[in-house]
Amino acid sequence: MGTKVGYLLPTRERIMEGRPEGRPLLELAGRAETLGYDSLWVGDSLLARPRHEPLTLLSAVAGCTERAALGTAVLLPVLRNPVVLAHQVATLDQVSAGRVILGVGIAADTPGIRAEFTAAGVPYEKRVGRMMEQLRLCRVLWSGEPVDWDGRWKVEGGVLGPTPYRKGGPPLWIGTLAPAGLERAARHFDGWFPTGPDAAGYGERWQTVRAAARAAGRDPESLTAAVYLTVFLDDDASRADAVVNDYLERYYGAPAAVLRRRQAVYAGPGGGFGEWARGYIAAGAAHIVLRFAGDHERHLELARQFLLD
Repeated sequence: MGTKVGYLLPTRERIMEGRPEGRPLLELAGRAETLGYDSLWVGDSLLARPRHEPLTLLSAVAGCTERAALGTAVLLPVLRNPVVLAHQVATLDQVSAGRVILGVGIAADTPGIRAEFTAAGVPYEKRVGRMMEQLRLCRVLWSGEPVDWDGRWKVEGGVLGPTPYRKGGPPLWIGTLAPAGLERAARHFDGWFPTGPDAAGYGERWQTVRAAARAAGRDPESLTAAVYLTVFLDDDASRADAVVNDYLERYYGAPAAVLRRRQAVYAGPGGGFGEWARGYIAAGAAHIVLRFAGDHERHLELARQFLLD
């Protein structure tokens, strides 16, 4: 199968459980790579959904793996200074020998996230423009040439070192389902990386991204279609549903029914999972990232059976 399969490390879950130790997360990363997973991912939040800082953790993951891509699912650039971010990402790309995929987003509109932005000194209403300028500045800094920048941030003759392992920096993927976000993905990013919806809706939106890329003079084949899927496997579908609903509500602090309308979620037997996931592949997904709603060792093995063998 040409589609790549990734695994999201449970950084949020381990904080929720009162188990913040890093070594078990690194062991899960190594186990996933050994089982054949193509990529390893870490989410991002400061205060709204406390978890390990993604770039720091991925640096440790880089040191205990050799092959798997290392991604953020997704990073919130606006919570960071772009010059510092460019330096961090370039260093991570160097120590991992070019394995970074920088997934980014603008965050949902919830009271907790607005409070997080306030704590970071960032105006929530300006997040889209700030993110786009940040990423443009990062790309210029990644050239290694002297940079003069006069915008929200001021740079005078700044030269970044090291530059990323890959010339121009890592691929940038954006997580979005909004119509304006699809247009941004088509014009400015290397990949599209949403958390849903169902396979049919995903396919329709992917075709929208491809058409917008073509209209902008870009080759649609140069863009990667990815998707973030939440999974819990159990032969008892009712029990699996209950586990997933409880997981989502604890993770986000919102009703599971609302969350499951926005996110791609599978709860049930393994055989059905394989068929469900292949629906996204048929709709165009070239990279699937799996978030397991518990029992990670078992799920790494089971998902391997249905998607990697």
